Amino acid sequence: MSKVYCVELLKKGQLNFKNKDNSKLWSKANVLEEFVSPWDKHSISKIVFRALWDSKNLYFRFKVYDPDLYIDTTDNSKSSINNSDRVELFFRSDKNMNPYYCLEIDPTPRIMDFKAGPNKQFDFNFSWPLGDLEVLSSIEKTHFIVEGAISIKSLVAFGLLKNGQIEAGIFRAKYNKRKDGNYEPTWVTWINPMTETPNFHIASSFGILKFENYPY
Repeated sequence: MSKVYCVELLKKGQLNFKNKDNSKLWSKANVLEEFVSPWDKHSISKIVFRALWDSKNLYFRFKVYDPDLYIDTTDNSKSSINNSDRVELFFRSDKNMNPYYCLEIDPTPRIMDFKAGPNKQFDFNFSWPLGDLEVLSSIEKTHFIVEGAISIKSLVAFGLLKNGQIEAGIFRAKYNKRKDGNYEPTWVTWINPMTETPNFHIASSFGILKFENYPY
């Protein structure tokens, strides 16, 4: 049985996404801290995920405890984002993952969004529709925060929000410096996909976001 995260309902307009002090509202969200790195022996830093929704948007918030970020500043290409510390949300249309959609966001916050099909068929020409996705971030000494708002309209249009649920994966990539000076990623996931090597692009890495009180 899939793991379920319950997304609490807010009144429309209650959460001003661009307001820096939404702490009282975020305190209403369920806390998800059950993250693992099944392919790495080292301990992972704490990650706190929260989500809320209203009739307009799905809101999400990652708080990642990490005093030593790595961000590839070569340029603002998707390739540079792919080589940086980041958080990730995947949404699939069905268990066959045909299609599924990926949002990968670094702490700055740059977005690598793409559409995918089975067996890692990636379409990097895809972008989430303008106006249907907003992200904010902040970097502190001990942690960074990434927040986002995804329109309900787009989630329905892409066939992702069905009967008050979305099949989703919640992940993080952490880049660590090796002795030779290069960086390699540690892959962190909400759900252990039970694969021999790291793989988020597989059905077993997905759980369920359940929208409480849907449709009101």
